[in-house]
Amino acid sequence: MAKLKKLKPVFDWAEVVADEKDWTAAPPAALRNLLFQMCLIRRFERNLLELKKNNLIHGPVHTSIGQEAVAVGTMAALGRADGIGGTHRAHHQYLAKACSYHLAPAFDPVADEFPAALKQAMATLLAEIMGLDAGCCRGRGGSMHLCDPKIGVLGTNAIVGGGIPLAAGAAFAEKYRKSGNVVVSFFGDGATNQGAFHEALNLAGLWKLPVIYVLENNRYAVATSLAESSAAEELSVRAAGYGMTGRIVDGNDVLAVKAAIAGAAQSLRGGDAPPVFIDMKTYRDFHHAGDIPGSAFGYRSREEEQEWKERDPVETFRRGLLARGFLTTAQDTQLQHLVDGLVAEATGTCVDAGAIKPALLPVPSSIAEGLRGSGAEFANVCFSEPEAVSGPRKKMKYVEAIAAATGRWLEQDPSVFVLGEEVGHMTGGPYLATKGLAKRFPGRVLDTPISEAGFCGLAGGAAMNGLRPVVEIMFPDFALVAADQLFNQIGKLRHMYGGRNVDMPVVVRTRIAVGCGYGGQHSMDPTALFALFSGWRIVVPATAADYVGLFNTAMRCNDPVLIVEHHEQYNQVGEVPENLDYHIPFGKGRLMAPAPT
Repeated sequence: MAKLKKLKPVFDWAEVVADEKDWTAAPPAALRNLLFQMCLIRRFERNLLELKKNNLIHGPVHTSIGQEAVAVGTMAALGRADGIGGTHRAHHQYLAKACSYHLAPAFDPVADEFPAALKQAMATLLAEIMGLDAGCCRGRGGSMHLCDPKIGVLGTNAIVGGGIPLAAGAAFAEKYRKSGNVVVSFFGDGATNQGAFHEALNLAGLWKLPVIYVLENNRYAVATSLAESSAAEELSVRAAGYGMTGRIVDGNDVLAVKAAIAGAAQSLRGGDAPPVFIDMKTYRDFHHAGDIPGSAFGYRSREEEQEWKERDPVETFRRGLLARGFLTTAQDTQLQHLVDGLVAEATGTCVDAGAIKPALLPVPSSIAEGLRGSGAEFANVCFSEPEAVSGPRKKMKYVEAIAAATGRWLEQDPSVFVLGEEVGHMTGGPYLATKGLAKRFPGRVLDTPISEAGFCGLAGGAAMNGLRPVVEIMFPDFALVAADQLFNQIGKLRHMYGGRNVDMPVVVRTRIAVGCGYGGQHSMDPTALFALFSGWRIVVPATAADYVGLFNTAMRCNDPVLIVEHHEQYNQVGEVPENLDYHIPFGKGRLMAPAPT
């Protein structure tokens, strides 16, 4: 009879607990700064609820009241150049990142002058939540979609789990550039059941990206409890499946949060450590959105809410400061007056006599700005048809033109990389469209797991952060697996984030196999599908020479571009200029003469 040999998972898994040394290691002013930031966030969000009641905010308001320690402790351990990505519940993360960017670590709220730049950041955030043109995304993002790359807010996301692959892409860009910066990806417990979560974490673990995954575990995905949604009692064990370090932290203890993030960030800055997954256990005081407690809807009890209220992060930390003599009652009063004044001042920039200031409303004619780029990237480009390119020509197969054009961009632009399934194997993929490129450009032609959502999202995040990815989707049908990343993220984000915060230079190649015997799930034509969604440009090169010119234009473009190829074209031979650096303009069809019979 076969016997069972008991095995135990082997991975770095621990709980981070703060002790008295964490209190004494920091200057009292720095500790008061942490309290100040948590109080500022809470007062700011309570003000949002009042504005919502007065019909001054259109759309939902997802507050983080009760979760402030997660954001403040995290940002206190990061550098100014580190980036964060978040979810629909992210006001606290934006404000905490703005504070960490604009305030010195030893800023003393009861002694130092509050910087004007941070006042402006608060006003900008409030304007965005209120849908005003002065907001960080020109009012287009509202409460759930916040972006300010200057301070390190790479983008928050209303699709549950949708931003996690983008954060992996941002971390990929940091590792690619060897910057030493890290990226923090915030998400809730509900996101851990999304496919994008697993695909992104697998890529991050596989490539050892400098990313910290922070599970802001408030125990409920809207009204669905953790016990109802996950078979795992401790979600941090999922780190084991992706070669990551796992940590558990009391998310209501700002010093424990800070210690956990500091340790994770330090381990990642060298470039070869595995990512870190941190389960921060916390609680939101109110229901999913608004100011009504969850118990009013029956999915949690008043007793549970009271138990967590007694562990309130702001009050617990305040009591700790007072008990240790790091804060006096008079200083506490002074701090609260400062917080109230700052929130009132920010509100006054947007509201006058109980109404939104009309001058701040978006101009209706600007609604489409940023759907596509301005075209400034083509200012010095001379467009021409292949026939007009001077110099000698050579015979080339269509598939050879794909490899040649891609290789030319890898030669001339170090920000370009290629990824997809099998792009580096078999000397250049199963159809040789990347022939020889993996050998010529090691580390820049990347074979991926079969995870279209993961690697398409990673490409999007990398493009938002200065790289120019070329993505191969082996068959167009597989784009449906990555639909959220392609359409809700890559296609929409530039416009949604204000049309000025990010560009999205992603080139996606895919190969139609209609008539090649592959059957119904490998024979889709994606052109009409992509045309349904905003942001995308679509090109269909008919010849090898057309391919080179259109590929060059696509690679220079700051919009996402889909290049549609057909399998039966791959072995067609045509003349191509030996000088491959010509550009064919977008938006122009070409009437081809029929082939001779």
